[in-house]
Amino acid sequence: MDEGARVHTVTRVHAVTCVGAVGASRQEEDVNRLEIRLSGFGGQGIIRSGEIVGRAAALYDGRYATFTQSYGPESRGGACAAQVIIADDPVELSYPHLIDPSILIIMSQGAYNKYVPCFRQDGLLAVDEDLVELDEAAESLRVMGIPASRMAEDLGRRIVANVVMLGFVAAITDIVSPEAMKKAVLESVPKGTEELNTRAFEAGFEYGQERRQVGEVERTSGTRT
Repeated sequence: MDEGARVHTVTRVHAVTCVGAVGASRQEEDVNRLEIRLSGFGGQGIIRSGEIVGRAAALYDGRYATFTQSYGPESRGGACAAQVIIADDPVELSYPHLIDPSILIIMSQGAYNKYVPCFRQDGLLAVDEDLVELDEAAESLRVMGIPASRMAEDLGRRIVANVVMLGFVAAITDIVSPEAMKKAVLESVPKGTEELNTRAFEAGFEYGQERRQVGEVERTSGTRT
């Protein structure tokens, strides 16, 4: 399969502002277009995570995807975000930027403060609970938390926290199949780190399965589930 035929990438070298659905149709009215935003700070692998999600959808699940990225003036430590749109029909991707994301994956307090206040009320918010403190902005949202950074440290490398998060997201959502996500992870990581990243993915996936099985994807009152 020709990767270029299914994955379209756009780079924006600046911070993006949180934008609602003003002047555009709500995503819930177009079930064929799934929008996801991932955000954190430079050095966490946020951009790579977005690429992995897009690759999983396009190369292994046989769908179409666009991937855009944005980051601040500092590549490491500065704010960054990745936006992924997945669809079954490439026509749905004619506008390659987010309109109204339904899934928000947050791995820093700065990203939470920037994107959660205008996040749609029926969306799913996934957070690294080691790095994000919820407040009133999360009231009535569906929130799922995982101690991704702590779990990565337990595996010996904090840098794989993004892979822990991807495993978690694969378990609690249906954006891509778990098999596709795992394949995309292992295809994207540096040679020699496959075993570590496999363990990171599986740890996050198992954690997510446990949360999903006990029905913890639920509305919150500003506290983590």
